[in-house]
Amino acid sequence: MNYPVVELSDCILCGICEEVAPTVFHVSDLGYLQVAELRQYPEEDVNAAIRNCPKDCISWADD
Repeated sequence: MNYPVVELSDCILCGICEEVAPTVFHVSDLGYLQVAELRQYPEEDVNAAIRNCPKDCISWADD
C-alpha cells in the first residue's frame, strides 16, 4: 500500500497540505505536521499536496 510521508526537517508548516488534503495532514498541538493513519489515502488529494508543497517535502512511500 502506498502512503504519504513528510520530511519534517524540510517542512515549513505553510498549511497547504492541510488545505488540499485535510483528512490526511494536520498540524499537531505541538506544532508538527502529522499524517493520519488511514486504511487508504485519497490519491488525488495527496498528489495535490505533493504538487503544491513549496518545499517538496511530501512524497509517496510503500511497504
